Amino acid sequence: MTLTPATQPTIYFIGVTTGQSSIMRVFPAWAEHLGLSDAVIKGIDFAPHAEPSAYREAVAFIRDDPLSLGALVTTHKIDLYHACRDLFEVIDPHARLMGETSCISKHGGKLVCHAKDPISSGLAIDGMLAPGYFAESGAELLSMGAGGSTIAITWHLMRAERGADVPSRIVVSNRSEPRLDEIKRIHEAVRHDVPVEYVLTPRPEDNDALLATLKPGSFVINATGLGKDAPGSPLTGDAMFPENAVAWDLNYRGDLVFLDQARSQAADRGVRVEDGWTYFIHGWTQVIAEVFHIEIATSGPQFEAISEIARNAAKRPS
Repeated sequence: MTLTPATQPTIYFIGVTTGQSSIMRVFPAWAEHLGLSDAVIKGIDFAPHAEPSAYREAVAFIRDDPLSLGALVTTHKIDLYHACRDLFEVIDPHARLMGETSCISKHGGKLVCHAKDPISSGLAIDGMLAPGYFAESGAELLSMGAGGSTIAITWHLMRAERGADVPSRIVVSNRSEPRLDEIKRIHEAVRHDVPVEYVLTPRPEDNDALLATLKPGSFVINATGLGKDAPGSPLTGDAMFPENAVAWDLNYRGDLVFLDQARSQAADRGVRVEDGWTYFIHGWTQVIAEVFHIEIATSGPQFEAISEIARNAAKRPS
C-alpha cells in the first residue's frame, strides 16, 4: 500500500473494491453542490479481515497528513476499530458501544472515531417502513451477517424508546461464532425487551431454514456483503420468503443475487424489494458532514436535491 501526502482536502474511502463504487462519480458532483469544490476522494482497498498493521498504517497516515481530513470505512469497520482504537484521541459513544469505526474525522487537532451507521441505517429504515410497521404487523427481523451494519440496524430497531414499534423477534445469523458473541454482548448493553436469537449458519441452507420460521411481513436483510464484496447470496435458490416480506440488500451494486431471489417471489408472495441506494446516500452524507464540518439535510427538498445529484452522477434510474 502506497499512501502519498494529500495536496487537496481529501476524504478516503476504506473498503474492498472502492474503485467500483458510485461514490467516485458522485462525490465530485456533491462537492461542487456543497461548496467543497477543491475537495477530492481517494480509495484505500483491503481484503476483508486484513492484517491489523495494514489498518494501523492507513489510520496513522490520515492522522499525520494535514490535508487528509478523514474517511468512510465499510466492510472493515469492526476489524479497523479493534486494530486502531488506541490511535484515536476521541471515540464517540456509538463507536465505543458497538466496537466499530465507520467514520474517521479530525476535530480540534484530534483524531476522532465515529460509528455513523446507527444514524444512517435508522434514516434509511424509517424512510422505507411506515411508522408503526412492526407494532401493526407483528413482523420479525432476520439479519444475515453479524457485522457492523447489523449491529447498527438491530440497535435502532430494538431500543425501548421505540415503544411497541419493534420487531416481535430478532434473529441474527452468521457463518462464524465470534461475531455472534460480539453482537450479543452489545445487545446486552442496550435497554430492550425484544427476544433475540443468535444462530450459527455456516451453510446457505441454514439461512433458508431460518427464513421459513418468520411471520408474514417480516423484514429480511442481507448484511453479509455477499453480492458485492464476494459473489452469491446467503440463501439458496430454494429459499422461500414469508408472504409480504420486505427484503433489503444493503448492497446497491454487484450481482445482487439475494434481490433476484426476492424479486422472483414478488408476484406470488408479495415480497417487496429494497436495495442499499438510500442507505448509501445517508451513509455518505453523514460522513461527509462530519469530515468537512458542514450541515447536510437528511430529508425534505435539500435531501431530495442531494439524491438527484447522486442519481445523475451515478447514471442510476429514479
